[in-house]
Amino acid sequence: MGAPSSGFTAEIFLQHIEHLHMARLSMKHKIINYFRYVDDILIIFDPNYSSIQAILDDFNALHRNLQFTAELEENNTINYLDITIQKTPTSWKTAIYRKPTFTDTIIPYTSNHPTQHKFAAVKFLCKRLNTYDLLADEYQQQEDTIHSILYTIPSQ
Repeated sequence: MGAPSSGFTAEIFLQHIEHLHMARLSMKHKIINYFRYVDDILIIFDPNYSSIQAILDDFNALHRNLQFTAELEENNTINYLDITIQKTPTSWKTAIYRKPTFTDTIIPYTSNHPTQHKFAAVKFLCKRLNTYDLLADEYQQQEDTIHSILYTIPSQ
């Protein structure tokens, strides 16, 4: 465990590194979009101008204490945070991504937990469902998953 301020300090440090180097790296590698949430980064770049290995080498050279790794898209699909992004010939499709370890289990309503804790998971699932631009069939599938989670009675 680290100090309570370590997350804040890490964020300041990463923002400083981005401020110093991202404009140059974006130009050099023709980076189209750069998204970062905490320590997860999604980079969209033109492969006609650069390669993931060249980008990774430059990122790893930014500071001796930073070590970046790359996860490549497979079949025009990549998972980023809690979404799956699929590249189509004309656009992007998004879907909800759940890690293989996700259990679809929430705090049962009959448990002795604060009510706001019980409702937090439900609010999260519903908000996520309505935040992403999902196709109709994906939306329906996720809605069915939420209903299944809510109506599953835990074994006593």
